[in-house]
Amino acid sequence: MVVKIRLARFGKRKAPFYNIVVAHARTARNSKPIEVLGTYDPIPKPPADGEGKAFKDIKLDSARAKYWLGVGAQPSDPAWRLLAMAGLLEPKYRPSQVNTGTEGQKETTTGQ
Repeated sequence: MVVKIRLARFGKRKAPFYNIVVAHARTARNSKPIEVLGTYDPIPKPPADGEGKAFKDIKLDSARAKYWLGVGAQPSDPAWRLLAMAGLLEPKYRPSQVNTGTEGQKETTTGQ
């Protein structure tokens, strides 16, 4: 059975909070996971001293995440982004512009 690393949403309305979980691919989003790898809070929190930049809180058990990736667990796109931030995966390639395929071609004219 395919195992995925994905996010399970908790929290309140307009205040999301996610658990980074390992679960079977066909189970519901918030069903009981195989293992909870960490948490992700997407709402930026100000630093304790009041100076500096606000940050999003990511807590992750990197040893267990490496284990699950090693045995073939497939991360979802949001989980891939978080694992890339933690340095466990390479960031996915995302082109900044969509190539339509006609930019590099010259127009052909008939000599009449």
